[in-house]
Amino acid sequence: MTDFNLNMHTARLLMQEPFFASLSRRIDKTPTTSIPTAGVCINPERQQFEMLYNPEFFAKLSDEHKLGILMHEFYHIIFEHITKRKPDDGIRRIDNIAMDLAINGLPEMQGKLPCEKDPGPMMPSGETLKGCLPGEGPFEDLPAGKTYEWYLQALEKMQEEHEQEQGQGQGGEGQESEGGAGGSSDPFGGADSLDDHDQFGEVDGTSEEIAKERLKEAVKKAAEDAQKARNWGSVSQSVRRDIMEKIQTKVDWRKVLRYFVKTSQRADRRSTPRRINKRFPKVHPGKRVRRHAKIAISIDQSGSVDDAMLAAFFSELNELASIAEFTVIPFDTKVAEDNIYVWKKGQTRKTERVMYGGTCFNAPTKYVNEKNFDGHIILTDLCAPKPIKSTCQRMWMTTTEYAKRPYFQTQERVIAIDV
Repeated sequence: MTDFNLNMHTARLLMQEPFFASLSRRIDKTPTTSIPTAGVCINPERQQFEMLYNPEFFAKLSDEHKLGILMHEFYHIIFEHITKRKPDDGIRRIDNIAMDLAINGLPEMQGKLPCEKDPGPMMPSGETLKGCLPGEGPFEDLPAGKTYEWYLQALEKMQEEHEQEQGQGQGGEGQESEGGAGGSSDPFGGADSLDDHDQFGEVDGTSEEIAKERLKEAVKKAAEDAQKARNWGSVSQSVRRDIMEKIQTKVDWRKVLRYFVKTSQRADRRSTPRRINKRFPKVHPGKRVRRHAKIAISIDQSGSVDDAMLAAFFSELNELASIAEFTVIPFDTKVAEDNIYVWKKGQTRKTERVMYGGTCFNAPTKYVNEKNFDGHIILTDLCAPKPIKSTCQRMWMTTTEYAKRPYFQTQERVIAIDV
C-alpha cells in the first residue's frame, strides 16, 4: 500500500474552502484498501462520522479531483445520505446514483470531479473513473440543482420507460444489467456512484443519533467560522441556507401557540356524550370546545435580511408547521400579495426569497388587520420605524444580535434566535 496520507494534504487542498477546512478537522480520515475509491461511514466504536479513502487511488488523482472527492464525501455527510435507510437490492444502484447526482450537480462541484472531458485514473476494472453528472452522458436530460428525492424519481422513471421499450414491461421490475457502458439493457450506460456507499444505512439507532448530534455541532462550528470570516469559499447560496436551517436553535412553538390561542375567539364546538350537558344532563350530550388561532407569519425580505437570517427564519417555520397551519406573508416596503400562501400542517419547505427592497412594517400590519387574523408574528431584523397598531396579538422574531439593538422600542413580545 502506498504511503500517501490524505491528512497531510487536506490543509493545502482546502486553503480556499474555509467551511470545508473547519469541518474536515472534525472528521477522521482513515486509509484502507477495502474500497476502490472513497466513502463515508459511522464508526460504531467512536460513534462519529468517518471518511475512508483508498490511498493508492487518491495518490493518482490531480489536486482538483482530490478536492472534489473530499467535498463530495463531506456533502454525503452534511446531507445525511449516510443515515438514509438502505434500499432493496433492486433499486440500490439507482439510489446511489441519485445521491451522487444531487451532489455533483451543485455549482461548487463543477470542474472538480472526474467526468467525460476530464476523466480520473484507470480503475481495476480497466475503465477510467467518471462521476455521474446531470446534463452529461446518460443523464444529459436531467437538470442540475435538484434534490436526491427528485433524482431518485427521475431515475426510476428512466428505468421504467427503458424496460417498456425493451418489451419487459412490469415484469422486469428490479432487474438491472451489470453490463458495460452503452449496453442496450442498461438505461444508465453502465454508470454508477463515484464512491463507495455500501455502509450507508448500516448503523444502529443509538450510534446514529450520537453521530448526528456530533455532526450537528461540527457543522455549526464550521458555519460559525465561515460566517465570522465572511467567507464560505465556493459553497453555494442554496447549500448555505440548507446548512443554516439544520443548525438553528429552535423556538418552543407550542408555548407561542398557547399565547395566541388564549386570546382567540375562534372555537370548534362539537357534541360529545363524554361531556355532560349541565342544563339538561339526562337529555342532551354536552359540548366540547376547542379553541384555535388563525395565525399570520410576515417574513421580512428586505435587502438588510441576509440569506443566513432568512434561512434561520424558515428553519423555525418548518418546526412550527409540524404542529400548526399558518399563512405566510412576504414583505419589504409592501406585501407581495401574489406570493402569499397557506403553509399546511406537516409540510416542509425550502427557504424562499421573492423581494429585496427596503422595510416597512405598516404594510403587513394593515394586511393582517384587514384579514381578521388572531395572531401575527413578524420575522425581521427590526430595522425600520415602529408600525401602526395591530388589531390582533402581535409578536416579533429576530436574531440575538438585532434584539440587543432594535430600531424602535416595543412592549410586544420579541423572540430572539441564534444565527
